[in-house]
Amino acid sequence: MAPLSRDSASADPEAEPPLHGTVVYIEDDETNVLLVQAMVARHPEVRMLHAATGREGVRLVRQERPDFVLLDMNLPDMSGLEVVRELNIDITSRGLRLNILTGNALSMDIIKAMSLGAYEYWLKPLTGQVFDDGLRRALTGRRPDPARRLPVRSPGAP
Repeated sequence: MAPLSRDSASADPEAEPPLHGTVVYIEDDETNVLLVQAMVARHPEVRMLHAATGREGVRLVRQERPDFVLLDMNLPDMSGLEVVRELNIDITSRGLRLNILTGNALSMDIIKAMSLGAYEYWLKPLTGQVFDDGLRRALTGRRPDPARRLPVRSPGAP
């Protein structure tokens, strides 16, 4: 039997080391919070903190200094884009990984948030595979998934 290559080993979640870190989830919909809590629970060394409003989320991120932020774009008190703007210094100065979670396939707010340093954007409904893969990328410092980033045009492309 041939030894597993590094690539094939990383494709097997059992071969990956356990994740650890702190995640702040900024979301006002309780059903979505419960879903993400269940997904985080599969990673015993990952702690999830929750904020139901944008302002509470910004305060929590600054107080707790998490490793990763998952942000709903539609919050009751301020838009997700405003939250990204508020956290821009954290994103740029300490490399905070912030993912946008949205039901909109692509909007101007997503484009603006990505230009302000958001790491990836995920579409609702969120699947366990998208969550686990994205959480692993965010907490281990891997490059973002190009499929979850905005396309970049080559100079001179139509």
